[in-house]
Amino acid sequence: MLIHAFNWKKLSICTALAYRWDGRRARLWFHFKPGSYDGPALTGFLEELRQEFRSRKIILVWDGLPAHKGQWVQAYLGRQRGWVREERLPGYAPELNPVESVWENVKGQELANLCAGSLEAAGRECRRGLNRVRRQQSLLFSFLHHTGLSL
Repeated sequence: MLIHAFNWKKLSICTALAYRWDGRRARLWFHFKPGSYDGPALTGFLEELRQEFRSRKIILVWDGLPAHKGQWVQAYLGRQRGWVREERLPGYAPELNPVESVWENVKGQELANLCAGSLEAAGRECRRGLNRVRRQQSLLFSFLHHTGLSL
């Protein structure tokens, strides 16, 4: 029997998959944050994406996480209409969200049977898995294809 005292604090991870409109490239971004994401932290991540895309137009497709619907985030998105359009997935539809496949992949490899001694150690393994995934274009596209969605 394995007993582990899971008395850690919380580590949250924000993840974004981006697909070029013509299917030539895909990219994965992620950000780790101690505790939970709130409006300011989430808009900070969106601001990093804006800088990465140099304000080029994007369509942001995301799930119904309460933080996505919060006043802070909605006010930010309202000010960003020049470069971002928001589309929501149905309330609970993980099969339509390619990011869910990212997590399935990392959980099935780097985090499978992991019994980390600390939150930092678990975070390192998770980061290692996300970095592995981000280097594999075919894998990133397979996550999109798995949803049945297309570009």
